[in-house]
Amino acid sequence: MSRPVAASLEDPYYYLVNFQFVLDWVAERHGDLLGDDERAFLAAFAELPRASRALLVRMVMRRGEHFRTSRFVYPEVDAEAGDSEAALGPLEAAGMVDSDPALPLDELFRQLRLLELRRALADEIRAAGVPASLGKAALQEALNPRLTEMRPLKSWWPAAPDRVVRLTVMATCDRLRLMFFGNLRQDWSDFVLAELGVQRFERVSFSAESRAFQRREEVDAYLALHRLRERLDAYEPVAPLAAERPEVPADNTWLAARRQRLELALGRRAERAGEGELALWLYHQAGWPADSGSAEARIRHLRLLERQGQHAEAHALGEALAGGSPGEAEAQALSRLLPRLRRRLGLAAPSRKAAPAPECLKFCLPLSPSVERAVGEYLHRDSAPVAYVENTLLTGLFGLLCWEALFAPLPGAFFHPFHSGPADLYREDFVARRRERFDACLARLDDGRHRQAILATWREKQGLANPFVHWGALDEALLSLSLDCLPPEHLRACFTRLLGDLKANRAGLPDLIQFFPQAAEGELQYRLIEVKGPGDRLQDNQRRWLAFFHEQGIPAAVCHVRWVEPA
Repeated sequence: MSRPVAASLEDPYYYLVNFQFVLDWVAERHGDLLGDDERAFLAAFAELPRASRALLVRMVMRRGEHFRTSRFVYPEVDAEAGDSEAALGPLEAAGMVDSDPALPLDELFRQLRLLELRRALADEIRAAGVPASLGKAALQEALNPRLTEMRPLKSWWPAAPDRVVRLTVMATCDRLRLMFFGNLRQDWSDFVLAELGVQRFERVSFSAESRAFQRREEVDAYLALHRLRERLDAYEPVAPLAAERPEVPADNTWLAARRQRLELALGRRAERAGEGELALWLYHQAGWPADSGSAEARIRHLRLLERQGQHAEAHALGEALAGGSPGEAEAQALSRLLPRLRRRLGLAAPSRKAAPAPECLKFCLPLSPSVERAVGEYLHRDSAPVAYVENTLLTGLFGLLCWEALFAPLPGAFFHPFHSGPADLYREDFVARRRERFDACLARLDDGRHRQAILATWREKQGLANPFVHWGALDEALLSLSLDCLPPEHLRACFTRLLGDLKANRAGLPDLIQFFPQAAEGELQYRLIEVKGPGDRLQDNQRRWLAFFHEQGIPAAVCHVRWVEPA
């Protein structure tokens, strides 16, 4: 099955074509994961009149499950069915739409405008003794304690000029969307963006193993984690949510990582609410074992222990982590935490080598809306041009050089036509699964083939989504100049560090690069510059990159700017 070529935006039913494409794709590739509800929906949807199918998809693409019928303004539906009410009939008969749902007060406030609410709730407003001139939020807050029951719209407002209906199959459609995209971040608009040319995607072949989920319980676990996060974002109490955390299949590392992210978020909320013991337990659940848990959860666990005065326990855990194989970010956090704990415990501090200080530049410049632009313009010379490249140049060169490795059609990496990058990009085994491919790409840096490969990929893949290539920030002149001036051994060192932790290391790179194409033989032809305005400090990921640059002999400086008032 290929991309939905029939879904032209010139077709008024383009969205229906795209939706049907997803249904067919899921039915073909995920049939063994479908339950009775999904199968019944697929069969019933196929039997609906086209106008009814179109109206249902219009609702699916909107937010929420409740809709006022007066807001169904779809010319193609009206032209075919006569009006939206006629198109609703088959949906109601099929049980896909509830024609008279009971509405809680908050849903009533979402559906009605302020003037309508004042009419519908006039008696309640008077009984509550609140002025009718209150705004919508204040009015709802005043009425919440009095109006706790759910009622159909006609019960709330007998004179209502239209209806509110509820789509009963939204959860089913979300499950189908999840099986197609492998996540719930992407939605039906991805089709539209692709058709408009706003977003274009690399074409990758699909195998029988190319799907996000292999078992129905994995889909169930993902949905359960997603709903819990939605409830956390709605500020429900942490303890009941923590108790409802689903089990995830033992062999599914990415679902385990999703669960850890939820536990970390629950722990942060518990900590802010003063529920220290619950927060410690959640951080422990998310952070251990140390070889597969969340480093952020472990550090938050230790810091909370420190704040609670449990210095000995925090020190013991921290020393164990430091003696293992912590990543750069975790090691950096431990290097700050452990000395404090040792001081509080009266322990001798081990000798520690001071971190090297990067080259420091200090300028006093006229006030400018952009401190990076001000420094770039100040330093720029025809013989030494400056470009703003924060997190785009080195990552872009990496993405172009390693395109084949990033888009290798491995099982579990790509499973639909709208991937901006591999689905397993940030999983622990991402590089290991592609080690030979990455080694082959980086080998081009050893014999000079990298220049031709990068420029050829830049021309051939122009505009295609790549998680490391920001096309608007890269033009051929900048790429050519960079390849002229950046030694391949420096590129290899940076790319190797990127591969060590793609998620953490893709950010924190310096703001500017200055080129010296006319430098004498043996001298470096560029330098990287991190710009800091008044009161701005280096972030941790920036410090790690600067320390790495120093180790590798890569020229990098930090520029501190003070503003001067014009005379």
